[in-house]
Amino acid sequence: MKEDLREAILWYALQSRGEWKQIAHCLESQAPVQRIHYPDPYVTIVDKEYPVCFRKLRYPPWILFYHGNLSYLQEKGVAIIGSRNCTTAALTNTKIIANRLKQRYVILSGLAKGIDAMAHQCSLDHKTIGFIGCGLDWIYPKENAFLYQEMSRKHLIMSEYPLHTKPLAHHFPWRNRLIAAACEALIVIQAKCKSGTMHTVNECLELSKPVYCVPSAFEEKMYSGCNWLIQNGANILVEESDLDEL
Repeated sequence: MKEDLREAILWYALQSRGEWKQIAHCLESQAPVQRIHYPDPYVTIVDKEYPVCFRKLRYPPWILFYHGNLSYLQEKGVAIIGSRNCTTAALTNTKIIANRLKQRYVILSGLAKGIDAMAHQCSLDHKTIGFIGCGLDWIYPKENAFLYQEMSRKHLIMSEYPLHTKPLAHHFPWRNRLIAAACEALIVIQAKCKSGTMHTVNECLELSKPVYCVPSAFEEKMYSGCNWLIQNGANILVEESDLDEL
């Protein structure tokens, strides 16, 4: 029975390109299922290996496709996220923070360009997890090809979306709930007030996960998101030693 349900979830995920609501509808209506061989590893919500952290979500993923070491999700992780088109100072801060925390935590992020990529890059000599919004065979953005290769072999990349699924815009806000669920705390390096970063913050708040922010300078008017979050109750990171309290 469990194996039949596992096969059904895989088939529905492939037919719906990983769309959560469509999979739920198929499960409820007991839509026809075709048994197939899938080339990559995956874990479903009915498997004992399914990561416990995702069961706390309002909409836990039915299935997760992955490359790498699934056991990394059993360890404590900190998410480091921020703007794709960030400043040089933000990249420097990302390096400082990732290098300080990677000794104690798995570093999580979204494998986007900018701050996400830097957080992963700094953590390749320890442990890092990337959550993406497309099929695992779709490298997005292209400049992260090296990170994809290294993380697939030695770390962990996860997605709700099966192979050949394009990186559609609505996938990324939905993906952000996985980052929030998997982390012990979230660190925002730099962000605009209206951005995907704020979606991840909201998901963390819903899960009662602490949010830490690096404040922005007055002249960085485009990146006022961190200051706004601090003003509304987020924890502020004033100096490196603050990271030791996480």
